[in-house]
Amino acid sequence: MKIFLSIRASLLALIFISSAVRATAQSKGAGDSVLFNDVHFHLTNYIQKGITVPQLLQVMGNKVGRVALFGIPLQQQWSYNVTGDFGPRYYLDTDAPLYYYSFTDAHIAMAYSRLSAEQKKRFEPMITGFNPTDMYAADHIRRVLLTFPNTFTGIGEFTIHKEFVSSKVAGGVASLKDRALDSIFDFAEESGLLVLMHSDINNPFPKSYTQNYLSDVKELFRRHPKASIIWAHCGLGRIVHPIEDQLQFMEQMLSDPSLSHVNFDISWDEVAKYMVQSQATVKACAAIMNKYPNRFLLGSDEVAPPNQSAYLKVYNMYAPLWKLLTPEASEKIRKKNFDRLFDAAKSKVRAWEKANAGKEF
Repeated sequence: MKIFLSIRASLLALIFISSAVRATAQSKGAGDSVLFNDVHFHLTNYIQKGITVPQLLQVMGNKVGRVALFGIPLQQQWSYNVTGDFGPRYYLDTDAPLYYYSFTDAHIAMAYSRLSAEQKKRFEPMITGFNPTDMYAADHIRRVLLTFPNTFTGIGEFTIHKEFVSSKVAGGVASLKDRALDSIFDFAEESGLLVLMHSDINNPFPKSYTQNYLSDVKELFRRHPKASIIWAHCGLGRIVHPIEDQLQFMEQMLSDPSLSHVNFDISWDEVAKYMVQSQATVKACAAIMNKYPNRFLLGSDEVAPPNQSAYLKVYNMYAPLWKLLTPEASEKIRKKNFDRLFDAAKSKVRAWEKANAGKEF
């Protein structure tokens, strides 16, 4: 009888161990299925429409781990005098102006608040509904943090120079030299908010006598050494092509100790097309990323994608790049750099919120 009980106990133990191992393997397999964390995602478009966060979770599935979540800070005006009964959906659909839409931050905050604790772990909401030419912009950001504590991790994507957009925005034109922009970066340094900024490196269709914005960008970043900064799209755009020696200036920035707090976002299919346009460009991009694997992050720059296939478009475009990266560099660019930067920012922002809770806006 004792022998029988001993055998039975041993069998039960083996079954338990086998089940535990299988569960662990399945869990590990689910984790391994995550392709990337998305540093750049728009839930809504230029008329503040898009998909819900539950719909986004369905689109993400087990392929995308964490997402920096924000809307678009600009609303396209529907001017009846310009387009009549046609309601424009995109900023190129009409000559009517764009204007800053601050409610986008409340919309993101409320959508996030309705998620479960587990679902919240997959998102990092960002504040973006402010005017970077306004000296009161930092007050808006502060007010959002104190109104919606335990929600936001960063600011952005916000725009300074952007092809065809900057000139359409009602009011003053944003500038890298504006003291209002410095006040926003000042507050990011104070609060720990991560900064995701879009600023094209050049004008559309530049002429021989025009200057690009590279020196202004670097000077801005150097003025704020305590800010954690991500430069969206490496300064590129739809028609703002890589400037001459693009990789050379990036190498200079990456090796410059005064710019060690600056990272590069390689989101957007328009950016991917430059990187993978030839075997030579892929090799050159892979070389610099393998050399500085801690300084690049992947993003989609998708706007309310209808399905997972659309959402994974940019990731799949970079297939030639992934093949040439070292396993370590690939893992950092696709996942770990996101975790490191956002986790550090979140800790600082939560501490700032706690220290400033109950204070006047």
